Amino acid sequence: MAHGEHRYNVAVLWTGNEGTGTSGYREYGRDHIIRSGSKPEIAGSADAAFRGDAARWNPEDLFLASVSACHQLWYLHLCADAGVHVLAYLDEAQGTMLDSPEQGRFTEVILRPRVVIRKGDDRDLAAKLHHTAHEKCYVANSVNFPVRCEPTIEFAQT
Repeated sequence: MAHGEHRYNVAVLWTGNEGTGTSGYREYGRDHIIRSGSKPEIAGSADAAFRGDAARWNPEDLFLASVSACHQLWYLHLCADAGVHVLAYLDEAQGTMLDSPEQGRFTEVILRPRVVIRKGDDRDLAAKLHHTAHEKCYVANSVNFPVRCEPTIEFAQT
């Protein structure tokens, strides 16, 4: 693994000018496009609660997905190193955000990964590696609120 400083670049292009720019809070769209190099574009908007398009990804969705995906990638890495064969992984994560006039912020994220491992592998070790993944997760280490992990480990049927 490469150590040191890593830089990431994205471009966020606002596409919500409906003719009069930001002439009023209700006069512009929240739609935007997120780009990074040659990767597929992401159609973004605000959460529908904030006058956005519910069919598009919003920053809160993307943030929660980042926390979940970072944990997953570390977990898979650690399992591979430890000889635990993960056959399936699904996290149905939940984030709680406080919206207040003073300061809106996330107050908690709960990861709920459901992991299927090879029959006969060490289930206790598979569960313990979630703790290590959490300690190593770059995104979780960058937030100022609790990230809880409530994993379920199952053996494959065959």
